[in-house]
Amino acid sequence: MSEAAPAAGQWRRAHGHADRGRANHGHAHHASPDADSRWLAAAAALIVAFMAGEVVAGVAAHSLALLSDAAHMITDAAAIGLAIVTARVAGRPARGGYTYGLRRLEILSAQANGITLVLLAVWLAYEAVRRLITPHPVAGGLMLGVALAGVCVNLVASWLLARANGASGRRSLNMEGAVAHVLTDLYAFAATVAAAIIVLATGFARADAIATLVVVVLMLRAGGGLIRESGRIFLEAAPANLDPAALGIKMAAMPHVAEVHDLHIWEITTGMTAASAHVLVDPRQDCHAVRAALEALLAREHGITHLTLQVDHVPQGDHQVDEHQAAEHHTDEHHTDEHHTDEHPQADEHPQADEHHADEHAPSRSHCEDSHGPAYRPAQP
Repeated sequence: MSEAAPAAGQWRRAHGHADRGRANHGHAHHASPDADSRWLAAAAALIVAFMAGEVVAGVAAHSLALLSDAAHMITDAAAIGLAIVTARVAGRPARGGYTYGLRRLEILSAQANGITLVLLAVWLAYEAVRRLITPHPVAGGLMLGVALAGVCVNLVASWLLARANGASGRRSLNMEGAVAHVLTDLYAFAATVAAAIIVLATGFARADAIATLVVVVLMLRAGGGLIRESGRIFLEAAPANLDPAALGIKMAAMPHVAEVHDLHIWEITTGMTAASAHVLVDPRQDCHAVRAALEALLAREHGITHLTLQVDHVPQGDHQVDEHQAAEHHTDEHHTDEHHTDEHPQADEHPQADEHHADEHAPSRSHCEDSHGPAYRPAQP
């Protein structure tokens, strides 16, 4: 490789080849808001208007199922309103100390949606149990009419949210939170319809409370999923569908790669995965070509384009030591096979010495004093 200018050469000696994926970092995060706010606003207005009428109907019909649906629709409207605000703010370009922009506000919004679903489910479960113990008379006809109207309203709201989400080219946990609210409400109205029919047909008033408990289960499932997924992103875990160990092994298997360590994979927000790693390349090989091949691998197979790779050559001395240790290890294995059938009681008398011998011949590369996680090396033939 050609010699760089003196200043650049000093920088490279201090930081290795430190290839930072310039082609991949050339993009700026000037994305427009992911969701079309007009469709979101229309869905929120529809839900708020119906919710106001449902509260009146729920009180008149003495139906906990209708009141629980109305309470849930309040959180629907709040979730959609939060999605509108978050989509606008998160779409702003990065500036100042917020080097990733405000994209993670989406995840904060999704977690808030999940928490409200769980808290509301706990309250509704308490009220439903009270109604099971002490049933209240329910006006089944009014309950059925409002529930059928609620099914239609939530179908329209779901369609509006789908149109809003269609403006985005990527998955959004924030929008999934809003959709989870509306779909849960749709299932709740379906359960309320079934309960109303039972009340009208048999007079079994406890069907109202049972329908509420069905809604509670759906709310806990949706809310728990949002909390779990948003929590993974806040804790900077790897995406659930990506195995970091398998990826490290795959990277180490690329031509001329001697070792991969300090491999970190995390999500900035849903659909925006980032990764970084320190890669050691065989002596006299082109670090830039190896880096480009690794970038292509991660982009092609895992969609990771926000990538930072520090690429260095393996020090020549370490490379020769590793080859010598590998050859010596092979000789030791051959010697052991030849004498495997001999019984020597003394062989087990000094196990600590044997372990110390193994430690002395274990390959070792300490290129990063503060490296984290395992190191991945090519499989030996």
